Amino acid sequence: MISALNRLVDLVEQHLNEELDLSGLAGSLGTTEYHLRRMFSSLAGMPLSEYVRRRRMTIAAADVVRGGDDLLGIAVRYGYGSTEAFGRAFRAVHGANPGDVRRDGGPLRTQPQLRFRLTVEGAIPMDTRIVDRPAFRLVGHAARVPLIHHGVNPHIQQHIAGLPMEEHARLKSLSDTEPAGLLQVSDDVDPDATEGTELTYLHGVAVGADTAAPGDLDAIEVPAGTWAVFRTSGPHPQALQTAWAATATEWFPSNPWRLRPGPSIVAILDRAADFSTATCELWLPIEPA
Repeated sequence: MISALNRLVDLVEQHLNEELDLSGLAGSLGTTEYHLRRMFSSLAGMPLSEYVRRRRMTIAAADVVRGGDDLLGIAVRYGYGSTEAFGRAFRAVHGANPGDVRRDGGPLRTQPQLRFRLTVEGAIPMDTRIVDRPAFRLVGHAARVPLIHHGVNPHIQQHIAGLPMEEHARLKSLSDTEPAGLLQVSDDVDPDATEGTELTYLHGVAVGADTAAPGDLDAIEVPAGTWAVFRTSGPHPQALQTAWAATATEWFPSNPWRLRPGPSIVAILDRAADFSTATCELWLPIEPA
């Protein structure tokens, strides 16, 4: 995967002025576009699309400063159909208009070319098991919420708090398969995992594929497949979020598995009364790399 990401970075440099065939690239590297995007955003700290835009505007800035071509010609060279569209992208990266930068020589904010290197320090103990599961369903109450990388997501908190206490007990009574108990489910996550993008959050339980569920509940159909299950324990949600990040930085680069599309599931096995600490299982859908 590290080699694949560095090859991706090289191809970005070769195709800065055109669209990148990411699906074809992923296939040639023996992986999937979904996994490539997720690993890039996790390790680079930014979505691939944002990195491409920053690199494109870094190189375009040199053309702007040199002044050899008019701004429309530069815009077209880097894939923009107008000076206005190019100017918006340029301002988002450099904080100034192309015309002002051409006149003043700056300000410029450079995005260096990334290089990925693997250093596995074992800082995060990865208590993991691999599970093959038949098809099942996730049923409960769903809502569209923005993705937040660090700390408690207040939108999810509000969604859960809006459910009557007796509803939690009713949901728990419906659970009849793994993952057991009340679950926190994230589905339809942007492949780049861009903070602020929307996902479907479901507060519910897992039931067998043939189990009848009440009609007032939302449902996510989950096909048969393999799952990596990571057990975490400690301050909540920090321990869970740290382990989630470590799956990208330590576990996936060191193991012959890759992410496949599907929901990620958190099962709360035990927790303090005030939820300050918790023992959890993080279920991620995987396939052989």
